[in-house]
Amino acid sequence: MASKSFKGTRSNLSVSSDAAESHKPPFPPTVTFGRRTSSGRYISYSRDDLDSELGSSDFMNYTVHIPPTPDNQPMDPSISQKVEEQYVSNSLFTGGFNSVTRAHLMDKVIESEASHPQMAGAKGSSCAIPGCDAKVMSDERGVDILPCECDFKICRDCYIDAVKSGGGICPGCKEPYKNTELDEVAVDSGRPLPLPPPGTMSKMERRLSLMKSTKSVLMRSQTGDFDHNRWLFETRGTYGYGNAIWPNDGGFGNGNDEVGEPKELMNKPWRPLTRKLKIPAAIISPYRLLILIRIVILALFLDWRVRNPNNDAIWLWGMSVVCEIWFAFSWLLDQLPKLCPINRATDLNVLKDKFEGPSPSNPTGKSDLPGIDVFVSTADPEKEPPLVTANTILSILAADYPVEKLSCYVSDDGGALLTFEAMAEAASFANIWVPFCRKHDIEPRNPESYFNLKRDPFKNKVKPDFVKDRRRVKREYDEFKVRINSLPDSIRRRSDAYHAREEIKAMKLQKQHKDNEPVESVKIPKATWMADGTHWPGTWLNPAPEHSRGDHAGVIQVMLKPPSDEPLLGTADDTKIMDFTDVDIRLPLLVYVSREKRSGYDHNKKAGAMNALVRASAIMSNGPFILNLDCDHYIYNSQAMKEGMCFMMDRGGDRLCYVQFPQRFEGIDPSDRYANHNTVFFDVNMRALDGLMGPVYVGTGCLFRRIALYGFDPPRAKENHPGCCSCCFARRKKHSSIANTPEENRALRMGDYDDEEMNLSLLPKKFGNSTFLIDSIPVAEFQGRPLADHPAVKNGRPPGALTIPRELLDASTVAEAISVISCWYEDKTEWGNRVGWIYGSVTEDVVTGYRMHNRGWKSVYCVTKRDAFRGTAPINLTDRLHQVLRWATGSVEIFFSRNNALVASPRMQFLQRIAYLNVGIYPFTSIFLIVYCFLPALSLFSGQFIVQTLNVTFLAYLLIITLTLCLLAVLEIKWSGIELEEWWRNEQFWLIGGTSAHLAAVLQGLLKVIAGIEISFTLTSKSGGDDVDDEFADLYVVKWTSLMIPPITIMMVNLIAIAVGFSRTIYSVIPQWSRLLGGVFFSFWVLAHLYPFAKGLMGRRGRTPTIVFVWSGLLAITISLLWVAINPPAGTNQIGGSFQFP
Repeated sequence: MASKSFKGTRSNLSVSSDAAESHKPPFPPTVTFGRRTSSGRYISYSRDDLDSELGSSDFMNYTVHIPPTPDNQPMDPSISQKVEEQYVSNSLFTGGFNSVTRAHLMDKVIESEASHPQMAGAKGSSCAIPGCDAKVMSDERGVDILPCECDFKICRDCYIDAVKSGGGICPGCKEPYKNTELDEVAVDSGRPLPLPPPGTMSKMERRLSLMKSTKSVLMRSQTGDFDHNRWLFETRGTYGYGNAIWPNDGGFGNGNDEVGEPKELMNKPWRPLTRKLKIPAAIISPYRLLILIRIVILALFLDWRVRNPNNDAIWLWGMSVVCEIWFAFSWLLDQLPKLCPINRATDLNVLKDKFEGPSPSNPTGKSDLPGIDVFVSTADPEKEPPLVTANTILSILAADYPVEKLSCYVSDDGGALLTFEAMAEAASFANIWVPFCRKHDIEPRNPESYFNLKRDPFKNKVKPDFVKDRRRVKREYDEFKVRINSLPDSIRRRSDAYHAREEIKAMKLQKQHKDNEPVESVKIPKATWMADGTHWPGTWLNPAPEHSRGDHAGVIQVMLKPPSDEPLLGTADDTKIMDFTDVDIRLPLLVYVSREKRSGYDHNKKAGAMNALVRASAIMSNGPFILNLDCDHYIYNSQAMKEGMCFMMDRGGDRLCYVQFPQRFEGIDPSDRYANHNTVFFDVNMRALDGLMGPVYVGTGCLFRRIALYGFDPPRAKENHPGCCSCCFARRKKHSSIANTPEENRALRMGDYDDEEMNLSLLPKKFGNSTFLIDSIPVAEFQGRPLADHPAVKNGRPPGALTIPRELLDASTVAEAISVISCWYEDKTEWGNRVGWIYGSVTEDVVTGYRMHNRGWKSVYCVTKRDAFRGTAPINLTDRLHQVLRWATGSVEIFFSRNNALVASPRMQFLQRIAYLNVGIYPFTSIFLIVYCFLPALSLFSGQFIVQTLNVTFLAYLLIITLTLCLLAVLEIKWSGIELEEWWRNEQFWLIGGTSAHLAAVLQGLLKVIAGIEISFTLTSKSGGDDVDDEFADLYVVKWTSLMIPPITIMMVNLIAIAVGFSRTIYSVIPQWSRLLGGVFFSFWVLAHLYPFAKGLMGRRGRTPTIVFVWSGLLAITISLLWVAINPPAGTNQIGGSFQFP
């Protein structure tokens, strides 16, 4: 164990490595100046020769590539860099506000032994220096890194001591080291890491220069290694004189680094990565016609209702008309955005050919896909089981995406050691699970879901050792689950043991100082201890100052260090569990992040945690795309990320801010009692929005463009966007448009073309004071561009530009990441306001997506043949209502904020604005819905109806409106692919939620706006059933909540009203059957929608809850009172004052 101090800024460590790398030729030797002689030959000049002739116009630029020879070989990364990266992956970095960033070297992360060489705390050889038990650093395969040719085993710290104080002499053979490039400044205990000198080129500056150099990809090497085979292929040349690649005329002289492309490349047919699948006209045309017809019928019906009041019950008529007008308006807001639904399809074969196949710019077929950073968020290991999160992590690590381009970041907002060690266990198990998935093409790649599949697991498996491998992996997974489930007890026992040891030590010290005095009991804070015998810097099991849920340091641990750039194939080894010969055994980068929390700071819940991940990932990996997943949503389709990348990399994909995938759920009861699948929203509404500017962001399963999250405008964004009235008004000038744009709509601007550089001088006020973070912005923008493989592709990048090896991690990089996740970093910046996830709403997801659409970005809905992601949803009635309450409360907050679509920018299309307006308005429908649900009962009680009489006109309108609604539902089912039962379940839960959660959301939203009362929500537990043998045990658990009061009241009142209405009609002298039928019909309509709610109150069959006995008593009393009313005592015929019975 060792603890080193760092300042939370950039350090000299990277400076030294940069300086070391600067001595290596990053590109092949080039001749950059030349003069053409009269004979046509080109003569190269040195700088001295050119001093006297620089003004001549006879000079032109060209490049000559010299192929590798025995004396011109590219250098491998230095030993010091590999050692430094290994040190980083074995260190736990902590720090925060007013505290020094420290790197705590851990020789043990979990109780079990880590075997994968990429994992933190991986087993290895011990240092041969007497008295030192540290581990020798290892490479990607776990082979020891030995800096001396004598193979003397030495750890990192001893190696630094030998270089620093031992004169660079190897302790083994006593010969000088040939490589002493490791920077000792960064690891000098107690010395902070200062910022690099201004004149020194940083890693990010090298990336920027490399990014600019890729404009001429046919002339410059992306990896520093000149590939002569590629050169021969491109030029059809040979070795010898006169085989340079000549630029087009003026290519270098005017600053446009363009190269004459071979004609066969320009003439190659261009194939799109995606295509739109339009809805058949036989379905969509009648659908649109029916919408128009229903709008006209509703207008005529409402006009007729207003013109024909019921004078006998004007109060009943007035309430019904107001409710019906609102329902028509609400239906219109919901229906208009559905006018242009579309479907989309991707072509993964084309993606593979363009980005992973051999080409002139990439002859080896190395992946040219951009990097993806996957964010997984969790907050409470008690309500979000670590085993569920671990399975999600495993599905990400095993995803079918280039390993070196994939990174996974786990945000533990609770700072729990349980989550930390569970992630370490997952990283250890990934050593077996990920190669097994790659070897046998396993789907899904979540082990829990895979081993619980109902279908035949051996179908389409052709390798003879599959059965043996599956059996061994299943046994390993069972042991893995046991370790995960035993972690709480293991951590508690370990902490108790260390605490007892500390108390004994304290008592011994007390006895030494007080020989004859009585010894008092020593009170030591009960800490939570890690596996290596040190204090956990996050939240303790017994909270203490600086170690509680809302007060702890920031923590970053690289669980799996970045993989090597080239595939690392397994070998046949009898000591290993399985044979992974010819299987890539590399694992993606895995980082545990727990942001700093301190009392007095508003940490902004999930949105704040996601923004911390955005900043940390920008510094450590800077993937141009970000995939956001909840801890219980795992990758069900291993190629889902490639499907999303088809949209981002297609022509026009640079204007897409995100690709939203539908949410699919497991563990839902077969009847889907509470519409948990939500198929009407995900398969109808979202497909329809895809035909406009794109679907809304729903919080998970979304692939973001990093630059869009930063708040930049889309490329080629014009100040004057055509709107619904653009044909009537002339186009305004650009400068006047900018001047008249409100500040909140004036986004950060980005150049549309390569020669327009972003103004980085103003960015610290928006993004904070991390220069490394700001330097990463243009790199992410460039790497996220589509492939410029066709003249029609605008704002593209050259092919082969992303085949660059990833930068090795160093301690200063992680120290900088610690500084950007501190609680003070966002002060006086625009994080949460215009940058990143937006703060101020419970539904930060919808607001974040709205802000992007408001700037002119578009989004895409990606529905894959095989579900992309799957997760869990609460099937318990109470949990489901609380979930809907949270969503509806966020919508009310949106309505009363500046994110209301009524004040959207002109860049947002009209129908998209309608859709966002409906998002903020729909909870208010609950007010009118509750009133309308009581109207049938009031009608039956009073003996009146909402109309004077049930005449033919009213019945005709009612019939046509009902028929058009049913026909629209049938056509929606046709073009969306949902089932009729799912549509009906959605209608039922719309009324259940509208009469319960939505009303409470409106009240809470009004309290927040008017009185400033903040709303707090708790996480929904992912498990709660007592019966472990029943998969749907949660469905039958009855947990009382005040949200149930309105629906119960509606049911009881309508049941009583039906009984009163029947009794009144039967015993009346002149029965009014028309009024009875009208009231009873609408009462049954209400009760039919509330049937799932009533069924949920009844609990499990055979286990009658107390509420049923309460109901029985109420019904018995009600029936008794009705009987008294029907047969009143002699001498009276009136009960209840105004209620007159026969």
